[in-house]
Amino acid sequence: MQLKFSKHITIILAFFILLIPFYSYAQTNKKEVKKSIERRAKDYKKIAMSIWNFAEVGYQEEKSSGLLKETLSDEGFSIESGVAEIPTAFVAEYGSGKPIIGILAEFDALPGISQQVATVRKPIENQGAGHACGHHLFGTASTAAAIAVKDYLKKTGQKGTIRLYGTPAEEGGSGKVYMVRAGLFDDVDVVLHWHAGDRNTASTSTSMANRSAKFRFHGYSAHAAGAPEKGRSSLDAVEAMNHMVNLMREHIPDGSRIHYVITRGGNAPNVVPDYAEVFYYVRDFNVDILEDLWARVIKTAEGAALGTGTRLEYEIIHGNRPVLANDVAQRIMYDNLVAIGGVKYTREEKVFADQIHETLRNPNLEVSSASAVQPYKFTRGKGSTDVGDVSWMVPTAGLRTATWVPGTSAHTWQAVSAGGMSIGMKGMMNAAKTIAGTAVDLYNNPEAVKNAKKELIERRGQTFNYYSLLGDREPPLDYRK
Repeated sequence: MQLKFSKHITIILAFFILLIPFYSYAQTNKKEVKKSIERRAKDYKKIAMSIWNFAEVGYQEEKSSGLLKETLSDEGFSIESGVAEIPTAFVAEYGSGKPIIGILAEFDALPGISQQVATVRKPIENQGAGHACGHHLFGTASTAAAIAVKDYLKKTGQKGTIRLYGTPAEEGGSGKVYMVRAGLFDDVDVVLHWHAGDRNTASTSTSMANRSAKFRFHGYSAHAAGAPEKGRSSLDAVEAMNHMVNLMREHIPDGSRIHYVITRGGNAPNVVPDYAEVFYYVRDFNVDILEDLWARVIKTAEGAALGTGTRLEYEIIHGNRPVLANDVAQRIMYDNLVAIGGVKYTREEKVFADQIHETLRNPNLEVSSASAVQPYKFTRGKGSTDVGDVSWMVPTAGLRTATWVPGTSAHTWQAVSAGGMSIGMKGMMNAAKTIAGTAVDLYNNPEAVKNAKKELIERRGQTFNYYSLLGDREPPLDYRK
């Protein structure tokens, strides 16, 4: 018995002794990957600021997409442009064979939220859009990570492929959904991504499924005072629909979200408007619940048209599935983020951050938390992203870094401001290093890749059959015009 026990111990010790060189080799490679990113830091900051200044909205990101493609092409990547019938979408690839590691890159800005680098609200003159969601940092860091991984593959002779996806119009345009629908992720083994944020975190998380549409009502114009009986107001139809939806809110599941803006409502009070438009978002964590809510919203639109004597048409603009968490891939990402750490402020950055923090409404984080990595736990994000559709097809892991002052909400002028200076750049560099390190670990751990795929199948179910929530429509290339 004693002999058998001793034999077991010997085998275990021998196993770990064999692992020591492997572990040391992997850590050395990740250090080299980190150095590769640091050597090009000035170039990446310049690229990020160029995209910040371009501030191009969804499907109009010609300069931003072009700059990233040029950067990758110069580094030896093959480039396929205009994929999935989207002019600004692209796929950049280096290497050969399996595993294929995909990295997502976003670069679209948000309309109506331009901002200078300042601690008070100060829009940029003659510029309507701004990077209030940090996609200038997103696209640049992902590009930096892909180049570092390329360097690793080239230097080590490691078998495998690194593939960067240039994905336009995340903000309401569902660019990735069209790329999924086109089969561009069918052969990928693992996908990595990140997002700008107010904290450093790489926990498993989900998001809300989301579908949007523009509801258009056509009526009859008339003089609002001279012949009102001859008019049929399309604005009345919009208001009737909105009223019914607001009544409906009392009878929807907890956690569901419905929101809208009136985009067209007439031009003059004394003219009965013959055309009006309202833009709706509907969200829930569960796709089946979303589908039920959507059917009810459609009924309110039909009822509004019937009651006001107008004609209804509607166009689905975008639709995203919720993010499907993958614990296997995510824990590898988390370990790499912990190794990189949080964002360390200089004295000047601390002054800037404190002043921004004072402008925030009920911030839930202190400024000092930027230097910490949040504990690993499951979270339910209240936003929506087209990363969701990718995650149902490929094991997907993501992270956030503190590119904004802690407590800052996305889609605010404070996010634009911090993202345009050194605080944003530091978070961007940390994200690039984390993604690149995660990719190296995956190349060296085929068992983890296998287990991540197994988890994906288990989580989505054996009977899962993918369909996109935006239907079979073509990309809405003009949705921001």
